[in-house]
Amino acid sequence: MIDSGRTIAEVARELGLNEGLLSNWVKDERRGIAAVEVHGEKPLDVAERAELLRLRKQVAELEKDNSFLVKASAYFAAMQKNRPGSI
Repeated sequence: MIDSGRTIAEVARELGLNEGLLSNWVKDERRGIAAVEVHGEKPLDVAERAELLRLRKQVAELEKDNSFLVKASAYFAAMQKNRPGSI
C-alpha cells in the first residue's frame, strides 16, 4: 500500500507527478492511518473509501430532496389554508 519500499522520488517520476505533491499526499495518508490506529481501528481500503464517497453523495442528494419536499409541503399547506371554505 503506502509503504511499498520505493522512494517518493522514484514513484513521482514514474507517475509524472511533482515530488513535493506526492510527498504531501503520502504524509496526509500516513497521518490518517496513524489517527485511525490510535482508536484501535483499521484504515479504510479502496472499496470502503469508494463506498463512503458514494454514500456521502447519496446523503447530500437525499438532504436536497428532503429540503425541497419540506418547502413544497409548506407551500401546499398554505394554499390549502387560503382556499375558500377551508377551516
